[in-house]
Parts: sequence; structure tokens; C-alpha cells
Amino acid sequence: MRDPGHPSLDQLRVFIAVIDHGGFAHAARALHRTQSVISYTIANLEDQLNIALLDRSSRKPTLTEAGRALLADARAVSMKVDSMRSRAKALSAGLEAEVSLVVDVMFPTCLLVRILNQFQQQFPTVAMRLRTEALGAVTQLVLERVCHIGICGGVIAPPDAIERRAAGEVTMMPVCSPDHPLANIEGKIPVSALRDHMQLVLTDRSSLTAGKDFGVLGLRNWRLGDLASKHALLRGGLGWGSMPHAMVYDDLASGRLVQLDIADGKAFQYPLFVIHRGDEEPGPAGRWLTQQFLDLDHQLPHGAY
Repeated sequence: MRDPGHPSLDQLRVFIAVIDHGGFAHAARALHRTQSVISYTIANLEDQLNIALLDRSSRKPTLTEAGRALLADARAVSMKVDSMRSRAKALSAGLEAEVSLVVDVMFPTCLLVRILNQFQQQFPTVAMRLRTEALGAVTQLVLERVCHIGICGGVIAPPDAIERRAAGEVTMMPVCSPDHPLANIEGKIPVSALRDHMQLVLTDRSSLTAGKDFGVLGLRNWRLGDLASKHALLRGGLGWGSMPHAMVYDDLASGRLVQLDIADGKAFQYPLFVIHRGDEEPGPAGRWLTQQFLDLDHQLPHGAY
């Protein structure tokens, strides 16, 4: 048997399109080609590789075992080329006119303000478009190209199109009002006790996290769309929930909130990541901004959220 040939990038992308769009006809429409050209391209690719990639015995072609293995390689090659082209474009381009940034609501505001103040001084002509979101909504906005750069939590695995790098973590603490029944429990609070009381939970509008719960223990819970509302309701004694330590530092010091000594841990770390699309390398200002988040010291100044 002869050795496999050298498939072209176009052949690999047609192969990916046939799978992603559910058949030859759909791939033809997506790529603005005729169905016969799509079929011919796949046949040539299979001939070059000396292996059948698709089972055509049914109306809708399905991957063979070999096709399933090689599809992953085709995706990897396509994404690497896109990444290389994007990086070359960014390197050859001048300073961008605008940088769009979406930040997880758990990220300390004091640190965000510090970074953006430095950004304004470093790039006075570059406009900034800033959004704050929760959970999977950060990743979704970057994935859909609404924002160039995202600072997200690690609640979901990143989609293939997303590049991410670790950028520190935020300490989360379970708290409640001193007037709440949980505050009067002496010693370690069992999880069973938490389930009996209303839990205030942050939610979002992202399809990436739709129907998923993160850290939900209470059998009864209220879903809140923003962190400020959750903070206010906690202080009002309407339930218990976890909050970023920096945001409730003053409340804990003044007694407006108390930390719950839960049996499985008083606090936990919420990991943060800097993300961008792998096929859209940030420009000079975006790269500078990304590096600031990566180099950030997360030793927060008290009371400066």
C-alpha cells in the first residue's frame, strides 16, 4: 500500500464542514459551493489518505472509525493555521482603535480599576468597551466575537476555539446576616443544615451553562442576575450564599455579615483565566492588557472592592 499523500487545508476544511453541517448538501450551502464539488473534494481526500473517512450507506454520511480519529487531527491543523494567520495579522497591524473586554463579576473591582487606569495612560487613543458577566456568559461573548478578551472563572471547560491561560484566583466565602438562623449554629455547620435554608445563587443567560448548577446546596434557592443584588439580599437576611472575600470584607469586619463555618470548608478558591479566540490574536493594546491580568498580584487591599 502506498504512503498517504499530503492533503490540502481546503480538503480538511471541507471534511470538517461536512460533519459540522450534517452532510454534503448543507456543507455545500455553508461553503457556497456545489454539492458535487464537496463530494469530489472528500473523495480526493480519502484517496490521498488511502482510507474511507465517511460511511455513505445511509442518506446522511457518518464517520467511520478512522474518520472519527482523523477528524480531530483535521480540526487541530485548521485551528493552528487560523491561529498563525491571526497572529501574523496582529503583528503586521498597527494599534487597534478599540479593545472590548468582558470580565467575570467575581473579579475584584479595585484591581480592574487599577489595570484600566494603567491602560488609559498607556493607550490614550484606544477606546475601551467593558462588560461584566457571570459564569459561562463571559466565554460565550468571546466565542461569539462580541468581545476580544475575557476574564472568566473556571466553571466550564473551554470550547475548542478558545485559548485560555491561568490568571490567579478569588477567595469565595459562605456568608449570611448575623440575624439569620444559620449564624446561631455553634461549631461546624453540616451540609444538611444548609439545605434547609434559602440559598442565594448567581445565574446567567449563557447557553453554555444553561441548566447547570454550580455550588448549589440549598433545596430552596433564589436565582439572581447580578452580584450586587445578591450582596444586598444577603445583608438583608433573606438567605445565605458565597461571595468574593474582598467584596464582603467590610461587612465581616463591621458585623453586617458573618462567615459560615461549613463542615466541608469555610472558603474555596474560584480560579480565573484570561481567554481569547485562538483564531483572533489580540493587537498591541490587547496583548498589553492580557499581560497585565496574567502578571496581577491578587493580594487584595482590604476594603477596596
